[in-house]
Amino acid sequence: MNIKANSGGAVHKIGAISALSGVPSPTLRIWELRYGTFVPQKSEGQHRLYTDDDVLRATLLKRLTERGHAISSLAQLSSQDLNALLVQGQDASRSRTDARLAGQSASMAVVGVALASRIESKKFTLSFIDQNIKVTNIFNDLSQALGATFERQVPFLLVKANSLHAGMQIDIHRLAQNCKAIQVIVLYSFGQENVIQVMKRSGMIVRKEPASDAELTDLINSALLVGTEKGSTGLVVGSVIPPRKYSELTLNRVANISTNVLCECPRHVAEIITQLANFEQYSHECLNKSAEDAHLHAYLSAVSGSARALFESALEMVATHEGIALQENVQE
Repeated sequence: MNIKANSGGAVHKIGAISALSGVPSPTLRIWELRYGTFVPQKSEGQHRLYTDDDVLRATLLKRLTERGHAISSLAQLSSQDLNALLVQGQDASRSRTDARLAGQSASMAVVGVALASRIESKKFTLSFIDQNIKVTNIFNDLSQALGATFERQVPFLLVKANSLHAGMQIDIHRLAQNCKAIQVIVLYSFGQENVIQVMKRSGMIVRKEPASDAELTDLINSALLVGTEKGSTGLVVGSVIPPRKYSELTLNRVANISTNVLCECPRHVAEIITQLANFEQYSHECLNKSAEDAHLHAYLSAVSGSARALFESALEMVATHEGIALQENVQE
């Protein structure tokens, strides 16, 4: 697929492209003049201006050329094709790696080019706990990410959002489902409190910007820890922890129903769900308020949320057996 001239949205000077992508400005000029890699627009002052997609393409071109690809063979490819080529190369590399060592790497999709560049810096990744982070997919925004096809699971998803609202929440959930994410981290600048709380209860790590490198490192380490535990226990592999299905009112009603089950299963199960949900919320509040003991609270939140979801399924089985009507998908 060949690239086309940019029709709008050109706001970056070549120095900004270089800083965000890690490609030196002289190299960018050579790629542009010799291979037609970019088609910049001109400002009124005759300065070359580049788009967000140019930033993404420069970032992907840097990674592919470092892996031995010739710039001449890549210059006319779109960002989608470059991303696909990068994923193919990483898959081939993993197939040649010992299975034991391959298990130590973690694939991550990142929405936000500047954030991806930050994650991939050597200084930054030195802080990760016993993990080799591989950013396998990079997207400018959620719209581009939602249009992508994921041929393999990407267990970790990192999203930069300027504003969190109901529509953004739905899109992030869709993207998590598309890439079968185990853990999602969302960094936001502005957001609606009710949306933020729903996202936290659904198992996502949500943190307001700005986040220092130390804070972001700790959040990613927490996500890696949670993902490792989910993968090893088999609790919720391939999906974000589902949000609560039943309100406190519904659970109290079920707990007070007299049934023919001798061990009073409906009451016990409803009470367990309430306790797990309360502890899950408590753990997530600790994780999102402070970086202290974030790994422990991330693990506790994942375990309690997964257990709560399992007991909700058990409650549905008991309710079906006893003929109890449950009110589903109620958000607190």
